[in-house]
Amino acid sequence: MKNRLIKLVSVPAGKPKVTDFSMEQEQLAPIVDGEILLKTLYISVDPYLRAKMSGGHQPPLQAGDIMYSRAAAEIIESQHTGFQKGDYVLGFLEWKDYLITDGAGLTKIDKNAPSLSAYLGVLGSTGLSAYFALRDIGKPKAGETMVVSGAAGAVDTIAGQIGTLMGCRVIGIVGSEEKASFVKDDLGFDYAINYRTANVAEEISTICPDGVNVYFDNVGGIISDGVITNMNDYGRVVVCGSIASYNDTKVDFGPRLLPLIVFKKLLVQGFLIADYKYEFAEGITKLQGWLAEGKLHHAETVIEGLESLPEAFVGLFEGKNEGKMVVKAI
Repeated sequence: MKNRLIKLVSVPAGKPKVTDFSMEQEQLAPIVDGEILLKTLYISVDPYLRAKMSGGHQPPLQAGDIMYSRAAAEIIESQHTGFQKGDYVLGFLEWKDYLITDGAGLTKIDKNAPSLSAYLGVLGSTGLSAYFALRDIGKPKAGETMVVSGAAGAVDTIAGQIGTLMGCRVIGIVGSEEKASFVKDDLGFDYAINYRTANVAEEISTICPDGVNVYFDNVGGIISDGVITNMNDYGRVVVCGSIASYNDTKVDFGPRLLPLIVFKKLLVQGFLIADYKYEFAEGITKLQGWLAEGKLHHAETVIEGLESLPEAFVGLFEGKNEGKMVVKAI
């Protein structure tokens, strides 16, 4: 059985290009006892993969490696006592049409779920990152002001909505007027700043005269400099990502923020979802409840075809997604 797969052929220098990837073929052998054959359905496309290519996330992705990320798949053949044909599963899977595995690391998901892709987004690491990072670090309270960078992105769309649910005034930072309208009109943010046309520090100073209490950051760089300058005493900064620096080819220097952290007594803490794997069930239950009540909007950009994965990945760094970027492999 011939099978398509996608490899990283060269570690990007700066912003990734479609030519950094290649589509190849392999021959799949029949499965043996203890194995299952998966058909890939949906594949998550995430900015952190770029950091893995630079060695910032471990283990690194190197030239010649088969790409992998979170994915949802269907079992089409099983010789494993723990899995049956027709089961749907979730796990870190290689970018292939079909995969043979012993089932390690796979989680069964509801085959009757209205949206399997939601398990890669709002009910997956995307939504869980927003939920746990705010629960334990951001700790938004009613009446506070919360700023979200990359506000039209996967994690940030959820984080901003959770802030609203907690009674915060939420300001989103985006890269276009279309995305500004999206986060305000579709997601319920109170205000949006287009960083391409506005000075972030000055704009926040104007619209947040009483300062910022919580900053949920997935961008870093000059945008974060502008927000942190406007933080209140004892403000909380959640550092969930830093996409602004993922493609840097040299060290970028900006304002020295440590004095501000001292003088304003700020809490600045990094977050990785892997630390919360034993609490996923709690987070999913909470997010499912908000979805069922219509309090949470699940935003995603779905691109068709396994062969579209490199294009979708590059699109993350060109602002081509609203919400979660997902590729439908079938």
